[in-house]
Amino acid sequence: MPATHIAFLRGINVGTAKRLPMADLRELFASLGFTGVATMLNSGNVVFTGRREKPARFEAGIEEAIVARFGFSSRVTVITADELAAIVKENSLGDAATDPARLLVAVWKTAADRAKLTPLAERDWRPGLLALGTRAAYLWCPDGMLESALAAEVSRILGDAVTMRNWATVLKLQALAAR
Repeated sequence: MPATHIAFLRGINVGTAKRLPMADLRELFASLGFTGVATMLNSGNVVFTGRREKPARFEAGIEEAIVARFGFSSRVTVITADELAAIVKENSLGDAATDPARLLVAVWKTAADRAKLTPLAERDWRPGLLALGTRAAYLWCPDGMLESALAAEVSRILGDAVTMRNWATVLKLQALAAR
């Protein structure tokens, strides 16, 4: 039975080395046997339908296909539409975060990554805030991501095991997955 999934590709269309037209990315996903492939924005967000199995089983194949077809690598994180819905529901910073472009959702690859962020939740990040969910961290960066010590620390600790999207993008992906 098929299921809807969301793939986050890290580092696509950042700089000139990893430019990837979304039409080419959709073709790649279709060539891997996925259906209902849709992209959003020029940042490597892909919604697709695939076999009902653990999303992590798709990641390596997608990463290998990107290297084979485009000649560069991109770390891929895949979650189900249900996981995305849970991420949206668990956001406890909704009232404090007044600008959806400055509320970041950091989706990690494994549950062990959450444990690495637990010490950060005990620190004072004012004016920013941090909340940890089951599958993602929520970072309120009122001065923007580039000025945020919190976002920099999460990136430093998790490296390419995390992908961040702003709240507005997460909600658009959820709507696209529900189509």
